[in-house]
Amino acid sequence: MKKYTKQDIIQLVEENDVQFIRLQFTDVFGALKNVAIPASQLERALDNKCMFDGSSIEGFVRIEESDMYLYPDLNTFEILPWRPQHGRVARFMCDVYRPEGIPFEGDSRYILKKVLEKAAEMGYTFDVGPECEFFLFHTDDNGQPTVITHEKAGYFDVTPLDLGENARRDIILNLEQMGFEIEASHHEVAPAQHEIDFKYDNALATADKIMTFKMTVKTIAKRHGLHATFMPKPIQNVDGSGMHINMSLEKDGKNIFFDKNDPEGLSADCYHFVAGLMQHVRGMTCICNPLVNSYKRLVPGYEAPVSIAWSAMNRSPLIRIPAARGAGTRVEFRSPDGASNPYLVMALCLAAGLDGIKNKLMPPKQVGRNMYMLTEEQLRSMKIGELPRTLGEACAAFEEDLFLQNILGPHIAGKFLEAKKREWNEYCEHVSQWEIDEYLYKF
Repeated sequence: MKKYTKQDIIQLVEENDVQFIRLQFTDVFGALKNVAIPASQLERALDNKCMFDGSSIEGFVRIEESDMYLYPDLNTFEILPWRPQHGRVARFMCDVYRPEGIPFEGDSRYILKKVLEKAAEMGYTFDVGPECEFFLFHTDDNGQPTVITHEKAGYFDVTPLDLGENARRDIILNLEQMGFEIEASHHEVAPAQHEIDFKYDNALATADKIMTFKMTVKTIAKRHGLHATFMPKPIQNVDGSGMHINMSLEKDGKNIFFDKNDPEGLSADCYHFVAGLMQHVRGMTCICNPLVNSYKRLVPGYEAPVSIAWSAMNRSPLIRIPAARGAGTRVEFRSPDGASNPYLVMALCLAAGLDGIKNKLMPPKQVGRNMYMLTEEQLRSMKIGELPRTLGEACAAFEEDLFLQNILGPHIAGKFLEAKKREWNEYCEHVSQWEIDEYLYKF
């Protein structure tokens, strides 16, 4: 892990002819924002004196209390490889602070850091590896995105079927220049759908990398004349895009999810962690799947989880334990999508898991059958619950889970819920083309 000092940063900027620096931060809803400064203002930024108008950022503050300060995390310094080689551009990920010098309670990065600190007090470190899926579509004559693709490739297909291979290659090369360790990339199930997996890291670094990943994917795709989208379900009747989260806890340098004496090779803490996730997952869904469109992905028949179940045997449940044991033992949480705020997702995953460990919760019996093949009647007979089916249901479930609201704090919980209820209401009021086609001539 990098351990930069202020002097290291100043030297890197001078040696690499960096002329502009982007001070990046993430809003409540997972959108990356930035303030760009010339290199002449670097020392001011390193002294945490760069200010911005927080009232202009959705979910932040009112205009009467708008002054916010950006505190760069020195270890996130990266030179953006796609920018010019002369007069280069670099970036920092930043924490957001109030003028009084205290962390801003609406900064999602701060929320994750708080939960990680609580885990550290218990002796735990939390590692996460994401699986990020996205679509690559054509743009129109004005450069605006469409949902048009000329390819018909499927899972693991290669060129010439995989028409996005060159764009994916350039994305990976740029990511590697920024320190990513790419483990695999491939075409996904749906036409124009892709996945790039990078190596796990501590949760804060991984959340930062997800934000960097999305920025890089979109930037390089545009250079290929394509539009990259992390929208969960841009096309009906095909699989949507998810962002599976693979999680492990370590204590004293050892993976605490592994127990060689258990029939499944899992420790009591692993079972407790899974149970904690299952206990809170309905409320978490509002954060993990934050769009009206997210619930078009979470439907039967398209390999996305719908029911609240777990397994150490098959790939279909909401929570699964992949086959690796020992240091590689991990919990895979399959419902989140790429539209979510990764800082909040990881904060809630860790908090829910720790709640399970603290209260020694136990999960129900694992499901060894293919979840995609079970009928609603079979699920009911097995007493298997369901994830929320709409954003409206998810908001209601989040509102009922006071534990999750306490983790996020009243500012983020309130602003997030307010915005998502408004989004759901606007959707409910909208008359779609499907309704016109279906009802206008009948009634």
